[in-house]
Amino acid sequence: MSWLPRPLLAAAALAGLLLSPLAAQAQGAAPVKVGVIGPFTGPSSDFGQPMLNGIRLAVEEINAVGGYLGRPLELVIKDDRGDPDTGLRESEQLVRDGVIATIGFCNTGVALKSLDVFQKNRLPLIVPCSTGTPVTAKYPAPESYIFRTSARDAIQAPFVVQDLVRRGWTRVAIFADTTGYGEAGLKDVEAALAARNLKPVHVARFGLGVKDLKTELAAARAAGANVVFSYTVGPENATIANGRKELGWDVPQVGAWPLSFPFFINGAPQASEGALMAQTFIAEPSNERRASFLANYARKFNQKMAVPMAAAQAYDTTYLLTYAMFGIRNGQFGGPAMKAALENIQRTYYGVVATYERPFTLEDKDAVTDNMLVMGKVVKGAVTFAYAEDARRNLFVQRKR
Repeated sequence: MSWLPRPLLAAAALAGLLLSPLAAQAQGAAPVKVGVIGPFTGPSSDFGQPMLNGIRLAVEEINAVGGYLGRPLELVIKDDRGDPDTGLRESEQLVRDGVIATIGFCNTGVALKSLDVFQKNRLPLIVPCSTGTPVTAKYPAPESYIFRTSARDAIQAPFVVQDLVRRGWTRVAIFADTTGYGEAGLKDVEAALAARNLKPVHVARFGLGVKDLKTELAAARAAGANVVFSYTVGPENATIANGRKELGWDVPQVGAWPLSFPFFINGAPQASEGALMAQTFIAEPSNERRASFLANYARKFNQKMAVPMAAAQAYDTTYLLTYAMFGIRNGQFGGPAMKAALENIQRTYYGVVATYERPFTLEDKDAVTDNMLVMGKVVKGAVTFAYAEDARRNLFVQRKR
């Protein structure tokens, strides 16, 4: 087993994952179906595809060492195309397909429309990408079947606001789209500012697909803004950056994790330079776990990791689900049993984003806490650490508070 990457060694050690052929035969080889849903085509595929790739990489590794008691994991993949109605329809199909749990959703608006499907059918959903605060707040935690391994905006927004205050950028203009993501993010930023007795000097709202925001940017400049806080997931972030450049308005642009997406960095190759954003994972081989993950991803997919956070969070999510499955020794994966298993994962999982020790409980369905965040910065078309101390701290994978 010495050839196995470190994550596989951890999986193999868990609950006798490597079985004798006789034991595997006794269990049967029927696959365990796991649902996956996200935007694998369309305008949000830039982070949907990395999410899917992270899941696929983890499943390949897990199946290589025996899956669940000799039964391979089988992915049932549904493309929501970033569209709420499509997401709802495909979520209902996953229930009919008999999956034991689902990993998915990148877009908050798409997730929110489908949550009832999972809750009413008592089918666990683990969200590795969508960060809108309402996703895990819709149902009381003890009753909720909705889990999350991404950093909700209720911790991202205060984290970024704290950095703005540290830098003296307190005259904030907020640019938020009119989707569920933008609406929730706007509220979180305003609340984070209010906690520091600050108010935005200008708020701009816009629909997806907008091509020109220079009028709103000029209004923000006239209001005396010294920083732009953007909350949108697609090309609109680049529209804001390019508009600032065209106006000759040299103020920083900050935001949540979408400022690390190709739509922003490639869409505004000059104007994106220096942008700051919250991150849980930066694609640098700062320790053995991350180096192994990055190397294995490159080997399997032979492509640049477009949104590293999406891939890494989804990869860790797949392992956490598998660890939870091993809390069920009889292979009876009913919804309530899976929910309880996720809330009571017994083994610590040493992941690439974090070290997960009881990531979920009956009262808490969010695995990521603010100490796991770092500030990322766009430098020459790539995202790196904004602070040298964060790079040093990143040598040690963080644990949930």
